[in-house]
Amino acid sequence: MPNSVNTNVGAMVALQNLNQTNADLMTTQNRINTGKKVASAKDNGAIWAIAQNQRATSTSLDAVKESLQRSQSTVDVAIAGGEAVSDLLVQMKSKALAASDASLDTASRDALNQDFMSLRDQITKSVTNATFNGINMINAGGTTIAALADDSGSSKLTVAAQDLSLAGIGLSATSSIGTQSGAGTMIATVTTAIQNVSTALSKLGTGSKALASHLTFIGKLQDSIDAGVGNLVDADLAKESAKLTSLQTKQQLGVQALSIANSSSQSLLSLFR
Repeated sequence: MPNSVNTNVGAMVALQNLNQTNADLMTTQNRINTGKKVASAKDNGAIWAIAQNQRATSTSLDAVKESLQRSQSTVDVAIAGGEAVSDLLVQMKSKALAASDASLDTASRDALNQDFMSLRDQITKSVTNATFNGINMINAGGTTIAALADDSGSSKLTVAAQDLSLAGIGLSATSSIGTQSGAGTMIATVTTAIQNVSTALSKLGTGSKALASHLTFIGKLQDSIDAGVGNLVDADLAKESAKLTSLQTKQQLGVQALSIANSSSQSLLSLFR
């Protein structure tokens, strides 16, 4: 290779290598700063697109979890109301059984009947107040829950409403135990009502358990997706740290090599002395 002051090939090569080292160093520093090896589409378009799609799925699952949690709360409130109704019916049966005793005097029978009707009216209050977020599942014409089950919104987890109003469980707003014969009949009626409420509560309990189970699954699914996205785009900081030290050393050597290459033309002056 001829010696020339017009073209310094050694300096050109040294500069190219130094520029590449600086570019690699910038990439490594960016990975350390962001914690990601794929921070934007220009880093790796295909990986970034996959990760972005999975991020969308994970974010959508937040809405699914909120829907499941809201539905679970609604069902749990309905269950609480239903359990209150069941407890009231148990007390009503006890009153009816006591009132069926032929030896009772009129005053005692009237007192039992007043207690019975008070408990009956409390059933209506319990059912009416079992509302969460404006939704009542146990009133007459109650609302059936349909919670989101996946990120597309096409799948729903349904919990059917249960009518625990007086009419829904086989009683009426005029049910009473004012007479011995009426009390005897009411024992069977209240027993049937207790069975109806127990069946309804069983269905609500199963629905609440299904919502809780699916909520747990969605949480695990979201964690798995987030971990998968991390595997795709997160940088290995230990590896990048070691690479940073290597590139900094390489940069210093590149600067030194460029300095040597730039000084080589000075040796030509000795030929003219």
